[in-house]
Amino acid sequence: MMEWIRFWMTAVLLLIGAASFASAVLGAWRFGFSMNRMHAAGIGDTMAILFVVAALFVSSANVMDALKLLFLIFFLWFTSPVSTHFLGQVEYYNNRELGKYVRRMEKTEEKPETEDKQEVEE
Repeated sequence: MMEWIRFWMTAVLLLIGAASFASAVLGAWRFGFSMNRMHAAGIGDTMAILFVVAALFVSSANVMDALKLLFLIFFLWFTSPVSTHFLGQVEYYNNRELGKYVRRMEKTEEKPETEDKQEVEE
């Protein structure tokens, strides 16, 4: 009986993971702006990997294999958002036509608060 429960839990988690991958691919295909594509791919990638590795975690019989899969989930959850963030930063600083889509913050050099207060007092 327990084998059937593990089988169905694994199957459901794999189906959810496949649906997450499919939605990420659809989002990357449908969106026109590159940052929207990166967002769809990053979110779909993170969720899909979680469900697929969770399915492998449920189906594994060995405790050490399950522990390795748990470490894999944590590693991928930290590296995928960081790499997506870096790709977004490259797009932000190198795309000259980005002003059509987003408003960039201007870099202003402000004086520290202590200097401003001294000027007011004098």
